[in-house]
Amino acid sequence: MRIVRLANCITPRSGGVRTTLRELGAGYLAAGHQPVLIVPGERDSDERTPAGRVITVRAPKIPLSGGYRLLVRKGHLTALLESLRPDRLEVSDRTTLRWTGPWARRHGVPAVMVSHESLTGLLGLGAAHLGWAGGLIARSAAALADALNSRTARQYSHVVCTTRWAAAEFERLGIANLLRIPLGVDLATFHPRQRSAALRARYAGPQDTLIVHCGRLSMEKRPRHSLDAVAMLRASGVRAVLVVAGDGPLRARLNRQAARASLPVHFTGFLTDRAAVATLLATADVVLAPGPVETFGLAALEALACGTPVVVSARSALTEVVGGAGVSVAGEDFAAGALALLARPEAGRRRAARQRAEEFGWPAAVGSFLAAHGLAAHDRTVRDLGRTTLAPGTVTD
Repeated sequence: MRIVRLANCITPRSGGVRTTLRELGAGYLAAGHQPVLIVPGERDSDERTPAGRVITVRAPKIPLSGGYRLLVRKGHLTALLESLRPDRLEVSDRTTLRWTGPWARRHGVPAVMVSHESLTGLLGLGAAHLGWAGGLIARSAAALADALNSRTARQYSHVVCTTRWAAAEFERLGIANLLRIPLGVDLATFHPRQRSAALRARYAGPQDTLIVHCGRLSMEKRPRHSLDAVAMLRASGVRAVLVVAGDGPLRARLNRQAARASLPVHFTGFLTDRAAVATLLATADVVLAPGPVETFGLAALEALACGTPVVVSARSALTEVVGGAGVSVAGEDFAAGALALLARPEAGRRRAARQRAEEFGWPAAVGSFLAAHGLAAHDRTVRDLGRTTLAPGTVTD
């Protein structure tokens, strides 16, 4: 089957969503199907990759987004879809590409919408700090999200969420065609054996605690909280050093914050080599993931796979992802979360992190996504690839 997938806001420096698209594409290809991915970019291109065919469509940048681009030429995309003649459609953008649902219905193509973000969370971001006005904004955001989510669910065969947290905004509407499919992690690349004494010596001394923040430097990821945590740890007597891996619109501001407070913060920029990311995560003592609207948090799961525990925001889906291998922080005191993890015996906390990550594999995720499409894997059943039980209206683990 030809599975055509569309995604917006994807760049060469994108993180979790790009990884998900790559891993699912490779899994579909290995299962005997024909994945075709359509993404925005600087110029038009069409190439064959280990994850299937990737068509890049020239698209404009979104102002102040740090480089994200948006597929906006509906006529061009419509003609492209009609020329590709998909057997299945998979869309990773439930706002600007929502028109693809009705298009698929008119052409008799089963279509799945993958929800990579929480509209309720994104629209209400920051409202908690605005007093009575924030409450009004939050209620308005929830009402708008409900309207958009209801419309989205009606326009696609299935809506896929990756965690209970992400599914909650659909569940409260009684959406019957909702599926929950956990993502996976590359357990071979992200492994405790990637730990490097040489890398640790580059950033930290023998008595230092190495903290890592890995992710896009944008408002919704709350990278400022990681710098605040290091400042608080050092004020309490912990020799904490922070390495920030990633790039984004807040980088210059974070540089200034670190300089003003004389904090030992190292900015690596975006790391293109996944093995280098794995080495950094495995070498850290603690990883911080303070974003409050994460719907899955692949970087945090990659840290766990490397044997490194993670401090997460209790407001996000990461609480259910990290489980007992991490600490959830209800407010903004991520330093307290780091101290709680550091108080655990190192061997035990690293073993627990790896064991938790091993519960998430890409073969299971691929099998479940194929089941959502009503497809099996070439000459094998979907059950051979992983967990299924994805009947319409069923929410699964």
